[in-house]
Amino acid sequence: MNGVINIYKPEGMTSFDAVRKVRHISKEKKVGHIGTLDPLAKGVLPICIGKATKIVEYLMSESKVYNVELELGLETDTYDREGKITSKKPTEHIKEKDVRTIIESFVGESYQEPPMYSALKVNGKKLYDLAREGIEIEREKRKINIECIEIEEINMPFVTFKVICSKGTYIRSLCKDIGSLLNCGAMMSKLERESTGNFVKSKSINVLELTEENIKEYLLPMESVLDYPTIEVSDRFSSLLINGVSIKDPSLTKEVLIENKRYKVYNNLNFIGIGSKFTSGFKIVKLLI
Repeated sequence: MNGVINIYKPEGMTSFDAVRKVRHISKEKKVGHIGTLDPLAKGVLPICIGKATKIVEYLMSESKVYNVELELGLETDTYDREGKITSKKPTEHIKEKDVRTIIESFVGESYQEPPMYSALKVNGKKLYDLAREGIEIEREKRKINIECIEIEEINMPFVTFKVICSKGTYIRSLCKDIGSLLNCGAMMSKLERESTGNFVKSKSINVLELTEENIKEYLLPMESVLDYPTIEVSDRFSSLLINGVSIKDPSLTKEVLIENKRYKVYNNLNFIGIGSKFTSGFKIVKLLI
């Protein structure tokens, strides 16, 4: 079984729990998800099965859309409501216009420090394992891009808003940083991922409803979830590409290929992989047969 399922993960379940269930139902050993969701969070969690696990890196690069609720005045060690409270401050004096101004100031590119309670590894050890041992280390800030923030409701001390952001963005850290700039602290109280790339909530299936009987109904072919142009190559070129040869021959395809752009490569209507044009020629960068 090869393909991708647009899973919706409910709150209270780990991403690994969702993967484990799909692995059990599909009877496939190779199963992986696209972008971890914390147990507190719910939402879209695409899961790749079989050969589709090879395209996880390509699907993870897409923008994400989140529905967020933060609570002002409280800080926790995990930056969300599941953590230990580390600070409490009053919020009665905070003005709504200041909340709006601060939140909207995060739109654009910036550098964000990942939380200690995260699955990122430093020297081979996950940060949350260090955090549980009471160890806090310096984390290198990572470049992120907040494409859009839409504030939906301010009902102090709660604020709900929608975020469109790049991969690698920690919404928990965003909430903490908002609270820091407002000088009252904040934590993430609710989170839902509405979409990641072309995977949207309205076309997802709750992992709790997935069964051996219906799994194939929701299995999407690898090529259908890759939003790249398509090219068809001859048997001769296909054989060379499959064997790792870089081709400069202009008759490779009728299409005018753009350097560094990704293409879905077919031979006799069979999807063979993802290719790209370089100075050295066109080659397969990810073989999928």
